[in-house]
Amino acid sequence: MSGATARTAAIAWTGEPSFADVLAARDFLAAHLQPTPLIRREAVNSALGLDVWLKCENVLPTAAFKVRGGLNLIGRDPTAQSGVIGASTGNHGQSLAYAGGVFGVPVTIVVPKGANPLKVAAMRANGATIVEHGDDYDDAREECERRAAASGIRYVHSGNEPYLIAGVATAALEVLLERPDIDVFIVPVGGGSGASGAALVAKTLRPDLAVIGTQAEGAAAAYRAWRDHAPRTTEHAATFAEGLATRTSFDLPQRMLATLLDDFVLVSDDELYGAMRLLMVEGHIVAEGAGAAPVAAARRLGQRLSGKRVACWVSGGNATAESLLRALQQR
Repeated sequence: MSGATARTAAIAWTGEPSFADVLAARDFLAAHLQPTPLIRREAVNSALGLDVWLKCENVLPTAAFKVRGGLNLIGRDPTAQSGVIGASTGNHGQSLAYAGGVFGVPVTIVVPKGANPLKVAAMRANGATIVEHGDDYDDAREECERRAAASGIRYVHSGNEPYLIAGVATAALEVLLERPDIDVFIVPVGGGSGASGAALVAKTLRPDLAVIGTQAEGAAAAYRAWRDHAPRTTEHAATFAEGLATRTSFDLPQRMLATLLDDFVLVSDDELYGAMRLLMVEGHIVAEGAGAAPVAAARRLGQRLSGKRVACWVSGGNATAESLLRALQQR
């Protein structure tokens, strides 16, 4: 592991992860996670008019891709062994809580008020201490950072963490080892850990493979940062898809996305609901809003993807009953 395994002191790792770090994460995670399915659903492809392969991260223990990063960080980072604190709308917090349970590390998660109750319940079930604060992710993040600074506990940012990025990048590695002929990889973007990891893997193994990020148009901080090559903050994160709802761009993923990401597509909440419905009804796959975003983007891109083999990262399936009902009503 470049710059990581050779350390003996508990010094935080802050540099960009390399492809070697992704391979090290893959080897470490093999004892904890099975590769997730990469499947075709003919009815989904017929509706889209495209050749799409679905990377189903919703079957992981936390029903979301971030558990790969949580296990890799808490299991391998010496600075995390005495306990961690993080801020989350759900999937990042679940990943830390689950990994904390596996490795016996205390975990505290700061969540915004009204966070997805399924995700919060799962964090508690995995032994995490939950603190509610603020109206959205960034309010919770600011409180989490204040608590971490005051207590000295290891703060695990949801994006600016090389161990997390290397861990979640193993999903992209699985895709390309199984289907090296993929032409396009579409990945949802909240903070950008998944997209930066996917782009790192893709550009190492297949430099010609196009990696496309997608985000909710009502929460477009990461998109604007990528477009403008500068940090960006929005006043609101107006989307039901909490996995995409960040108001501030994250430095480390953005540094990687600036050189590795080929394109970035914004989708509306209606398009997210429509993609959830398509996956549920035609694909028999439950996806939360963020998990359905790549399919929404593929539908929006349409003929631009014609004749190409497209992988869509279904990043998670922690959808609320309300969002699923809303999706079913979508046309």
